[in-house]
Amino acid sequence: MSEEKMTQDPSAAEEQVNEAAGEQETAEVNWEQEAAQWKAQAEEHQNRMLRAMADMDNLRRRVRKEQEDLAKYASLKIVEELLPVLDNFERALAADKESMTVESLLEGVNMVYRQMVQVFEKEGLSAIEAQGKPFDPHVHQAVMQTQNPEFDSGVVVAELQKGYMFKDRVVRPAMVQVNE
Repeated sequence: MSEEKMTQDPSAAEEQVNEAAGEQETAEVNWEQEAAQWKAQAEEHQNRMLRAMADMDNLRRRVRKEQEDLAKYASLKIVEELLPVLDNFERALAADKESMTVESLLEGVNMVYRQMVQVFEKEGLSAIEAQGKPFDPHVHQAVMQTQNPEFDSGVVVAELQKGYMFKDRVVRPAMVQVNE
């Protein structure tokens, strides 16, 4: 009986070895397939990343170009609005000098001035009120001092040059004379 077992055992052992070898080949094939899948997925992610980076570079270039164009043409609107003012000045200069009176010239200049002021106000430019107001170093530039009993100390007595604000920013402070 022990001889029978021995003869059976070698075949069983051989069968087990063959099964193990088959399983090992199957495992190797599975590992290779899985590795190929991971490699394909990694390549796909790499391609997506490269496309996303290219898209970001294109977006940066486009935004930079738009910003440059915006800065380049930022004053286009105000220029367009000032063209009628320029036209009116040209008409005034081309007017017949023989029939023009001082009053008509002055009236024409006042009309053009009002038109220009309207354009600037529409865009957000406003004059800084100074005379009779307390001195504010943020919007006034004191160039002279005086002693006037009609005004309190630190009050603007006279405006020597108009100051202007553009929206919430001082473009030019008003040059003023301040009471001591």
